[in-house]
Amino acid sequence: MKPVPLDELPVHQAPLSMARVASTDKNFYDRYYFNAHDRTGERFLVLGLGIYPNLGVIDAFATVRSGDRQWAVRFSDAYEAGTLRTEVGGFRIEVIEPLQKLRVVCEHESLSFDLVWEGSFPATLEERHILDAGPRSILDATRFAQVGSWSGSLTFDGDELLVDPGTWMGSRDRSWGIRPVGDADPAGRLGEEPTGGHWWTYAPLRFDDYSLLVIVQESPDGHRTLNHATRAFADGRVEQLGWPRIEITYRSGTREPESARLHLTTSDGAPLVVDVQTLGSVSLTVGAGYGGDPEWQHGQWKGRDWSSATEYDLTDPGIVGRLPYSTVDHIARVTCEGSVGYGLFEHAVMGRHDPSGFTGWLDLAP
Repeated sequence: MKPVPLDELPVHQAPLSMARVASTDKNFYDRYYFNAHDRTGERFLVLGLGIYPNLGVIDAFATVRSGDRQWAVRFSDAYEAGTLRTEVGGFRIEVIEPLQKLRVVCEHESLSFDLVWEGSFPATLEERHILDAGPRSILDATRFAQVGSWSGSLTFDGDELLVDPGTWMGSRDRSWGIRPVGDADPAGRLGEEPTGGHWWTYAPLRFDDYSLLVIVQESPDGHRTLNHATRAFADGRVEQLGWPRIEITYRSGTREPESARLHLTTSDGAPLVVDVQTLGSVSLTVGAGYGGDPEWQHGQWKGRDWSSATEYDLTDPGIVGRLPYSTVDHIARVTCEGSVGYGLFEHAVMGRHDPSGFTGWLDLAP
């Protein structure tokens, strides 16, 4: 193996060339995720770019929902190790000011945009995210999150929209580590001894004076395996908010959260209650390439210089029937102590979850 340009810089974290990552796990990944909306729930854009060094793949996606229609574009190519490449096909990310300002561009006839992200509060480093399946950790990752605003333009369905930072906002994250990517691993023992369920809530929320980040992951019996609740201020202070308790009202006949209440605790022991109303949503299994998307999965080898585009009718029974088995990103309108904010309420309740009253994979909310 030859040295690569990054080896010139003092950035090494292991006794390896920067052409290699320390883990040999095929599922090592390094990813950007963003969402954008105009606070109405009428339009919702979700996008991301990922690098999979041990698979030799770089890919990206963008999907926008308006009403019951959704447009998605995907790009994939070979990844050349040891570079700072954040561009694939017609999609690219430019880091203008690390942890604060980025530009994201997508050029495709079905969906295009030229957007600049500006962080509203400092990025928050999350607790390490680990998810076990039997004897193995299938997810072991680090991530930081941030809320912010957008400016630029967005074009889909033949219409160009001006993206005004006074209206358009969203959240983003950067994560890296191990998670299922590319072609599925053999089921092995887990094919006969499945975990039975997964419950997940992820909520980066923005108010005028601070941002909140709440993360809860639980096993089917309600045992908590990830817990994070913090409030970040513009001056860099981060306040821990205890052990969150979450009440969710599911829409009848679905597993979709209609509203939620987050019970937090300030550093002096006072209760802090956040009420959540969900607006528009995007399922990460529809066009976005996350687990369960039947068209394309992150990290899959699709050949060099590959792209695709799809328009979806979200009333299609085949898509509706997929939702109870997917992670869904919801635009959230939130209130806390009289203040109104907006953000992301990402939620999944797959299979059994005793505290929510779900007993298996098929039952829905009454």
